[in-house]
Amino acid sequence: MVDVSVVVAPSPVLHTPGAVAGAPGSPDAAVAWHYGDPFGEQKAAAQRVAVVDRSHRSVARITGAERLSWLHTITSQHIAALPDGHSAENLDLDLNGRVLHHFVLTDLDGTVWLDTEAERGADLLSFLQKMVFWADAKPEAAPDYAVLSLLGPRVATLLDALGVEALPEVYAAVALPGGGFLRRMPWPSADSFDLVVPRAELTTWWTKLTQAGAEPAGMWAFEALRVAELRPRIGVDTDERTIPHEARWIGGVDEHGAVHLNKGCYRGQETVARVHNLGKPPRNLVLLHLDGSADERPAVGDDVTAGGRTVGRLGTVVDHYELGPIALALIKRSVPAGTELVVGSMAAAIDPDSIPADDVVQAGRAAVDRLRGR
Repeated sequence: MVDVSVVVAPSPVLHTPGAVAGAPGSPDAAVAWHYGDPFGEQKAAAQRVAVVDRSHRSVARITGAERLSWLHTITSQHIAALPDGHSAENLDLDLNGRVLHHFVLTDLDGTVWLDTEAERGADLLSFLQKMVFWADAKPEAAPDYAVLSLLGPRVATLLDALGVEALPEVYAAVALPGGGFLRRMPWPSADSFDLVVPRAELTTWWTKLTQAGAEPAGMWAFEALRVAELRPRIGVDTDERTIPHEARWIGGVDEHGAVHLNKGCYRGQETVARVHNLGKPPRNLVLLHLDGSADERPAVGDDVTAGGRTVGRLGTVVDHYELGPIALALIKRSVPAGTELVVGSMAAAIDPDSIPADDVVQAGRAAVDRLRGR
């Protein structure tokens, strides 16, 4: 089980007819897991347009003239010159390059907005506040704002309800009338948008969007699409040993990643550079197809075994409307796609298309080989 140490108040959207809250103790206990038709909600999110309550996300903001240049120096993303109205994904790493926090940021009208998992928000904010020193940057919690997500190819039909003239491009953002903003994300599907809105207006926005045609969908739908797209969730699909390369977070803003490889020094950069230039990650994040006939489902953090030997760690497990039971897992790089795996009492198989290409020789390794006359 995932350890959720932060208690989040139930969302007011849980009063929506048919809403079923996430399992007690889970990261999504404060919002709806589904509204009575889990697979129908997934289809709506994939084929039409659905709205998902993600108001349990922790939101913070940073003001000050040096907010971007300062944040650039202590995190993994290249954001010193991020244009107004643009977003990025970012990581906070420890000294050994292991991932401590993953967050999404948007700079708009003189403020950087951050959102992350509820149970990690306080620790991330504490780290940022401790690192300010003399910079003109002021990080502070923003519990008065909340996140909703719109998913599906028909989001454009909601322009009037959103009050914007056009949808933003990927990682771009536009202000919303009455406060907050709309940003486009590259996941959990090709047509994904987040609204960061005043929390006091959360129910108003939900009602406005559903009346305009957005179908209510729970976190089950969001998670199913996310897992199918191999997008990890910090603390669920990662553990205390995870480095960015294992979780597919390498790549700058244009590459839809959270680690930019062409920027100055930051904590953990040495590991990032060494693995990128000379080595390979010890594990890969892969998609597992699970045998749905087992009576008991495995849990996040369970061992993945092959021939009785532990070869990986299980992450999110979810039922997908087309793929059936699937999961994300961190598996040792040496394990081939055809290996028969077991998780708990359930058989599992790696989706071969989810294994990253491993035949590229890194620039640093090629240079070493040339020096050695290979």
